Amino acid sequence: MAKFVYFFGNGEADGRADMKNLLGGKGANLAEMTSIGLPVPPGFTITTEVCTEFYKNNSAYPAGLNDEVAANLKRVEQLMGRTFGDAVNPLLVSVRSGARASMPGMMDTVLNLGLNDTTVQGIIAQSGDERFAYDAYRRFVQMYSDVVMGMDKEALEHLLEQKKEEKGVHLDTDLTAADWKDLVAKFKARIREVLGQEFPEDPQEQLWGAIGAVFGSWMNQRAITYRKLNNIPADWGTAVNVQSMVFGNMGDDCATGVAFTRDPSTGDNYFYGEYLVNAQGEDVVAGIRTPQPINLHQKKEGDLPAMEEVLPECYQQLAGIRQILEKHYKDMQDIEFTIEKGKLYMLQTRNGKRTACAAIKIAVDMVKEGLIDEKAAILRVQPSQLDQLLHPSLDPKAPKKIIAKGLPASPGAAAGTAVFTADEAELLARNGQKVILVRIETSPEDIHGMHAAQGILTARGGMTSHAAVVARGMGKCCVAGCGDLKVDYASQSFTARHGVVIKKGDLITLDGSTGEVIMGEVATVPPQLTGDFATLMEWVDKYRKLKVRTNADTPNDSKVAREFGAEGIGLCRTEHMFFEADRIMAVREMILAEDLEGREKALAKILPMQKGDFIGIFREMKGLPVTIRLLDPPLHEFLPTEDKDIEALTKTLNVTTQQLKHKVEFLHEFNPMLGHRGCRLGLTYPEIYDMQVQAIMEAACELVKNEGFSIVPEIMIPLIATVSELKELKANAVAVCEEVMASYGVKLEYLIGTMIELPRAALTADEIATEAEFFSFGTNDLTQTTFGLSRDDAGKFLPFYVETNLLPEDPFVTLDQNGVGKLVKMACELGRSTRPEIKLGICGEHGGDPASVIFCHKVGLDYVSCSPFRVPIARLAAAHAVLAGN
Repeated sequence: MAKFVYFFGNGEADGRADMKNLLGGKGANLAEMTSIGLPVPPGFTITTEVCTEFYKNNSAYPAGLNDEVAANLKRVEQLMGRTFGDAVNPLLVSVRSGARASMPGMMDTVLNLGLNDTTVQGIIAQSGDERFAYDAYRRFVQMYSDVVMGMDKEALEHLLEQKKEEKGVHLDTDLTAADWKDLVAKFKARIREVLGQEFPEDPQEQLWGAIGAVFGSWMNQRAITYRKLNNIPADWGTAVNVQSMVFGNMGDDCATGVAFTRDPSTGDNYFYGEYLVNAQGEDVVAGIRTPQPINLHQKKEGDLPAMEEVLPECYQQLAGIRQILEKHYKDMQDIEFTIEKGKLYMLQTRNGKRTACAAIKIAVDMVKEGLIDEKAAILRVQPSQLDQLLHPSLDPKAPKKIIAKGLPASPGAAAGTAVFTADEAELLARNGQKVILVRIETSPEDIHGMHAAQGILTARGGMTSHAAVVARGMGKCCVAGCGDLKVDYASQSFTARHGVVIKKGDLITLDGSTGEVIMGEVATVPPQLTGDFATLMEWVDKYRKLKVRTNADTPNDSKVAREFGAEGIGLCRTEHMFFEADRIMAVREMILAEDLEGREKALAKILPMQKGDFIGIFREMKGLPVTIRLLDPPLHEFLPTEDKDIEALTKTLNVTTQQLKHKVEFLHEFNPMLGHRGCRLGLTYPEIYDMQVQAIMEAACELVKNEGFSIVPEIMIPLIATVSELKELKANAVAVCEEVMASYGVKLEYLIGTMIELPRAALTADEIATEAEFFSFGTNDLTQTTFGLSRDDAGKFLPFYVETNLLPEDPFVTLDQNGVGKLVKMACELGRSTRPEIKLGICGEHGGDPASVIFCHKVGLDYVSCSPFRVPIARLAAAHAVLAGN
């Protein structure tokens, strides 16, 4: 028979750490911690397979589950010496989710389960503390009514705030046993009034209600959003963990906390965490009370006492467990703990979410410490994480008006307009606006807005609050626990230091490395990638096989890309050079010319400009390969469309308005993506391509002859559909190349190839390879022409396709391997069948997407090319492709 429930407790466990697929991350690690002798409250895990069955069978459980749960609950009772539902000596349990991938705060939890009007008396007798018992009871009623019964939690929270006002107190801890007892009765009455049903008294009903709610939360909106953002499959399901309760809120010798075995923001190797005396876990995570540092290393002036001072013996035990866990898991751990009456219990360990900076430092340090090897270190850092490091940071010399300061919860710089709801953040971001999400404190329901925002600012919460942990996982800048702020949702504004008011729509900047909140937008500086980053990249380059080039059109872009480790240029778009203010007029003159002589006269003006560009690029690339694409866009893109611009141009070029409008109308195309562009321009106006080839070769010859460079220019002809197109244009290019070399008295190697961006080119790649010496896959256009989608227009409906799983990813972001990828693979095989030594690369936007880079490695491309700031991402992804066995 299938086993659906796995027990852990008293040093023995049915499960292990490597059973995450079945037990979820939490359940597998609870079992593992139990097995290695750590103090874990006993409990059991209901497997992810039950979750799968639950959804397959219309929320019905598999046969035999009830009996397994009952048997394992009995084992917990025996170990704890308490009985679930007993009036005199009751056992209380927590019910928590646990997917195989960490999803902090996304699914539901119920604590203190098993309480009712009878068992609460048993808890009073056990603890000798009526206030604690009724505090636990009201927490249970609040959580259960929200999670299981669907009650609006604000309704009960309002009653709690009313009670504090009535008593004239500010903190929950100031309320008495009588206050909590009264609130329990009021909570139940409000539940009855709103939901039309009684709060359940039967502990068994409570237990199965909570189990069902946790399985149900796998499909709540915030969990669905989180899975999409983190590529977690919906069919994985969650496990449910039922564990005996331990209490951090039974008095001043009790506490609860969250800690990381290293600093999750910087990666520094010291024990890092927060705790609260006389509290339950959600108090720390939700930021309801200001948490305290766990040790003196973290403590700053003005902080409340550290756990190391208040509970020194428990702290020393916890510090020892930190060392055990790091050595056992060989990774930075995120742990949750509770201290009950001076006794420490471990409630969770998992690989901790960390920033990119921390991920790199931890990986490099752990190699130095002998915990892991270089290969493991490379695989520890996800390519997508590097994006955080490759963006500019605030310029330390720039003037700034600091209006508040909070905790530096997740590093980086972010600027945007202030918004106060997650929905508005998402809406404005969809319209291209950069926003900062401002909240009193975030909750899991804010996940979509946090993803959409550039940065997150909260008035409450510590370094381990929901906002901080989720922001670090997302790579978002976050300033948390900013006590300088008074946030007013009603007026959509916040008040900062010195009475400064920031309203919705006002521009602010966050510095997640210092915790500063700044009025307006602050200037930035480029990233400096040295130290541990450089060390990791050395290891990366040792293992990867795929070369990484860049897409660059200027000497400066080329320089930046080389500094990021680019091994050449895979795409230099010559049309970008045409738009410069000092040359656009010559281009327009060429377009408006009525005959060859007129066009050649205009092109003669452009030639030295293009040549100068190529000299600068060749110099910066220092002999590395440079692939230059000849003119690709249709000519109408270089002409004005507005009447006032047309009028101005007629005066400059000395033509009539009628002549210019006639030319604009003549060049207008209904579908320019499939129109008179690319090689079609080169065939109808060969003098354009001849000028460009001349400029390329003259630049190369001058550098070879005068400066001793070794250059092999790669001339790329775009939008080829038939071999006959390429044959004719190649012959023209060869003639120009030979003529230029003869005039300079220089002989150098050059390559002529094509961009594969049309399905017909991919299907006939064996024919095209008879002429082409290299292929570069232009996957932007290949995606458009394969799907029949206009990239410029598809934004109106593609998000719907992704949201509804009609497409797994946006095909313009991640390469469609089943369709476009098959064409790429086929073209590689056909091209090599004709020309075995043909050079193969990719230069679409997909060249910097990690999943697409891994695909390019699989199909045997020689290189990928991407924007300069994505070069390190592609390098790391290429190493992952090798080390992960792709």
